[in-house]
Amino acid sequence: MEAYLLEFANLLLRWLHVIAAVAWIGESVYFVMLDRSLRPPKGEESKKRGVFGEMWAVHGGGFYHNQKYLTNPAELPDDLHWSFWKSYTTWLSGFALFVLLYMSKPTFYLVNPNSPWEWAANMSGTEANIAAVLFLIAGWVVYNELCKRISPNMTRDGILSVAVAIMMVVVAYLSTQIFSGRAAFLITGAVMATSMSANVFFWIIPGQRRMVNDLKAGRKPNPLDGKRGTQRSVHNTYFTLPVVLLMLSNHYSFTYNSPYAWIIMSLFIFSGALIRQYFVLLHSGQNKLGYPVAGVLLLVIIGWLAAPAPRPAPTAADDANKVTLAQVQEIMDARCIQCHAVTPEGFGFTAPPLGMLLDSEDQTLLHAAEVKKVTDNHYMPLGNITQMTEEEREMIRAWSGTAD
Repeated sequence: MEAYLLEFANLLLRWLHVIAAVAWIGESVYFVMLDRSLRPPKGEESKKRGVFGEMWAVHGGGFYHNQKYLTNPAELPDDLHWSFWKSYTTWLSGFALFVLLYMSKPTFYLVNPNSPWEWAANMSGTEANIAAVLFLIAGWVVYNELCKRISPNMTRDGILSVAVAIMMVVVAYLSTQIFSGRAAFLITGAVMATSMSANVFFWIIPGQRRMVNDLKAGRKPNPLDGKRGTQRSVHNTYFTLPVVLLMLSNHYSFTYNSPYAWIIMSLFIFSGALIRQYFVLLHSGQNKLGYPVAGVLLLVIIGWLAAPAPRPAPTAADDANKVTLAQVQEIMDARCIQCHAVTPEGFGFTAPPLGMLLDSEDQTLLHAAEVKKVTDNHYMPLGNITQMTEEEREMIRAWSGTAD
């Protein structure tokens, strides 16, 4: 029953996380589009009222007239719309999922036994959990310090962008050396997501509250609050696509099991940022096709880096040493049926993952193609928790996958 309750909590948390993320990203993308689409007001009355820019739009059978004031609107209504709970809910639900799925089984999901660093390969579960949390905190601290020191007045954002890009390459490299492949991609995405939500919590909303309080008190707001809020919002929009991709990457083992995993991760981040840049500029009326083309080229490079090495054609000796279904089933019994059985006995599963049973020769033969794929690319067993050997993987790879 406990395993079932954990799985049900996983479902509900994942649903909440997706709902909040869709709402937050949708609103963020909308406001970036709105901000970039603004044009100087044409009416003299609007100019007198301090309107900085305006946009006319049609949607859903109606017409909309959006106007932006920088810091001095003539009036401020009590029902002012704020945008922050979607951000906080996304981060909190995401971190709760991370605790439930990864930190509850750290030796299974977080520890990288193949790490080149001995201390990382030999971490206990508690140490791995602490390392993961410290990694997220350190990512935010470094990013925030870069923003404060390189562009405190928001006048050197180009140099800051280069510095943040270098930082993310370092994060990608360190995460793949310290944590297991799946966890490394997720944690790198979480560093970016944490920075996004922390931008809202520590800078954007406090700055907006100070501006509102100043206006209500009849004081002129500090323009740096508005500029800083814009800076951090722009960073958030460039983080968005890479974060979504990294969060989905655990479904595609060819990315994180590659010897070039940190390079692949870095290229994914740059590709997402380039594609997002195209849409940001498009809202301003600039159709710069070079950005998405560059983003797609990076994806092509990823496809080349992640591609499996060609295997030699089978020889007569291979045919003479043909691996049988019975031999493969012995491996399944030793390494796989802890999870892939009618009633799993390990790792908190209440049912076989993906409904895949491997507890009989008939079932193993039915799933032959998938078994060969996920053991060949080291996706399974997860974290190699059952210690499948390279010799066993080679036997499965050599198995014909047809009835003997």
